[in-house]
Amino acid sequence: MNNPFIELGIRHDIVNAISELGFENPTPIQEQSIPVLLTGSNDFVGLAQTGTGKTAAFGLPLLELLDFEENHPQALVLCPTRELCLQIAKDINNYAKKMNNVHVVAVYGGASISDQLRQIRRGVQVVVATPGRMLDIINRNAIDFSHIKYVVLDEADEMLNMGFQEDIDSILSTTPDEKKTWLFSATMPAEVRRIAKKYMDNPFELTMGTKNTGNQNIEHEYYVVRARDKYAAFKRIVDNNPEIFGIVFCRTKIETQEIAEALIKDGYNADSLHGDLSQQQRDKVMKRYRERSLQLLIATDVAARGIDVNNVTHVINYSLPDEIENYTHRSGRTARAGKSGVSISIVNSKELGKIRQIERVIGKKFIKAEIPSGFDVCEKQLFALVHKVHNVEVNEEQIEQYIPRIMDEFADMSKEDVIKRFASLEFNRFLEYYQNAPDLNAPADDFRSREGAQGDRFNRDGMRAEYTRLFINLGSVDEFNRGDLLGYICNNAKITGRNVGKIDVKGVYSFFEVVNADVDNVMNNFKGVDFKGRPVRIEISGEGVSSSNRGGGGRREGGYQKRESGYRGDRREGGERREKSFAGGGNSGGGFRDFSGKRREDRPERRKRF
Repeated sequence: MNNPFIELGIRHDIVNAISELGFENPTPIQEQSIPVLLTGSNDFVGLAQTGTGKTAAFGLPLLELLDFEENHPQALVLCPTRELCLQIAKDINNYAKKMNNVHVVAVYGGASISDQLRQIRRGVQVVVATPGRMLDIINRNAIDFSHIKYVVLDEADEMLNMGFQEDIDSILSTTPDEKKTWLFSATMPAEVRRIAKKYMDNPFELTMGTKNTGNQNIEHEYYVVRARDKYAAFKRIVDNNPEIFGIVFCRTKIETQEIAEALIKDGYNADSLHGDLSQQQRDKVMKRYRERSLQLLIATDVAARGIDVNNVTHVINYSLPDEIENYTHRSGRTARAGKSGVSISIVNSKELGKIRQIERVIGKKFIKAEIPSGFDVCEKQLFALVHKVHNVEVNEEQIEQYIPRIMDEFADMSKEDVIKRFASLEFNRFLEYYQNAPDLNAPADDFRSREGAQGDRFNRDGMRAEYTRLFINLGSVDEFNRGDLLGYICNNAKITGRNVGKIDVKGVYSFFEVVNADVDNVMNNFKGVDFKGRPVRIEISGEGVSSSNRGGGGRREGGYQKRESGYRGDRREGGERREKSFAGGGNSGGGFRDFSGKRREDRPERRKRF
C-alpha cells in the first residue's frame, strides 16, 4: 500500500523524511491543498485554523517545485513573528533533510543581520522572513528577488492586524509579476480579502470548515470572578489541573511579566514570553517550555504567535484579547494535529457580552464553569499523586539494594498506614494551603464593583453618567491628538462631545469613553468607515485597571497592580525595530518542583508545591 503522501504527489525522499517526523496521514488542509499547489499554476487562498498543518501544506509543494541546482531565492515566505519564522524555516529544513543542496534562511529581527546576510550571500532558495527585517535587507540592496517564483503569505490576517500592509506592499513590489502567491490564514476579515484581490489573479480558494470558526476539538470554558480575586482564581484553576501544560495569555507586556514573576514567587514553574525580551532570552524560555521543564508559559499575543509545541493541554485567557479574532489564534495553540484541548477564559461580569461575541465568531458555545473549592483542589491533587505513583516506572536493579532497609523502616506499620502516611506527605500541604479558602465565583449580577469596562463619573454637564471604554485602531502615528480624535469620533459617530469622556491616545491605537447610551450609536456608525484606505475598528475594551489578590485560595493579601501598557505596540513584530528594552529581561527561575515532579534542591527556601 502506497504512503498517502506519495499518492498526493510527494516524492519518496521527502516522504521518508516526514515519516521519520511522525507524519502518517495528511491533514484535511494538506490533502486538499497539496495537489493544487503542486501544479504550480494557481494563486491560492487557504483558510484553516491554527494547528491543522498549514506549514506542510505549502512547504512540501515548495520542495517539489523549486530548482535546488540554482542558489538564488526562488520562494519567499512572509509571516508575522520571529517565533513563527524560525518554526517554518526549521520545519522546511526537516522536510528536506534527505535532499541535497537545500538552503533555507530565516530572516527576522532581534538576531544578527550580518549573519543573515552572510547566509543569503552563500546561496539560498527559500527565504522565510518577518516583514520588518526583510524590508531592512531589501533597502540595503542585499538580496535579489528577480527570480522569485512563489510568495507565501502565512498568517496573513495577523500580519495585517499588526500593521504590516505597507511593508508587504514594498516587499512584493520587488518580486516578478508572474510569480504565484499563496495566502494562508486562520480567518478571512475584509483586509485579507482585499490583499487577495490586490495580489492574486483568480485564486483557487480552499476553506476547511466554516470561515473564522474555531477548532472543534477545543472545549471553551469561562469563569466569572471579581477583579480583585482574578489571580487567586487563576491559581486555583491551575491547581485543579495537576497535569496542566499550558499557555497563559495576557494583553500587555507588563501584565505578562508581573503574572510570571508572581507565579515564580509562589512556587510555580512559569516564565514569561513577550516582545521586550532579547532573542536569546526568548529562545531560552522556549527551549525550557518545549522540554516541559516549564509548566506555564505566560505570553502576549504577538510573542506566542507561531508557537508550535506538542501536547499543550490548556490555553488560559487571563485577559480577553482586544480583537475578537485573536481568540481563535490563542485557542489554536492547543488541540493541535487532531488532539483535544481546553481554552479557559477568566472574566468579570462586565465581559460576558464579549464572551457572547466570541461564541458567534467561533461558532461554538462556551461552558460556564465554577471556580473549584479548596476541598475540590485538594482531592484532585491527592488522586493525581496516587495516579502518578501507580504508573511510575520502577528501576528494579537500582532500588533492589535499598529494599531491605525500606522494609525495616515500615516493619511496624500496616500496608494501610504506609499508604495513609505517604499520601498525607503531599495532601497535608494542600489542606493547609486551602484551609478556609473562600468561594471565588462572582455572581452573574454583580455590578457593584465597577470592575469592567464601565465607570461611574460625571459627564460634561455635571450629570452622573456611566461610561464605556472603547478601543479604536487609530493613534498618534495617524497624526491624531486628543482634540483631533474627539472631533473625528463625534463627526463619524454623530454624537456630541459632551457625551465623550476620557481620551487616551497611544501610538497605533487609542482608547476613549462614551456614555453607555451612545455605545451602540458609535459601534453602528463606524461600520464601514475607512481612514486612508484602512478599515476603522471600534471595540469594547476588555477591562480597566484593577488590583489583584495574589493569595492562592485566599491565603495571601496584597500583590501587584495591573498597569495599562501599549497593547497594540506590543503586537508589533516581537520587539523588532519598534520596541524599547525592558529592564531586567525574563526570569528563568522555576518552581520548587519541575514539571516531572522532581525536587528542586537548589531552591529550598521556596514553599513546597507540586
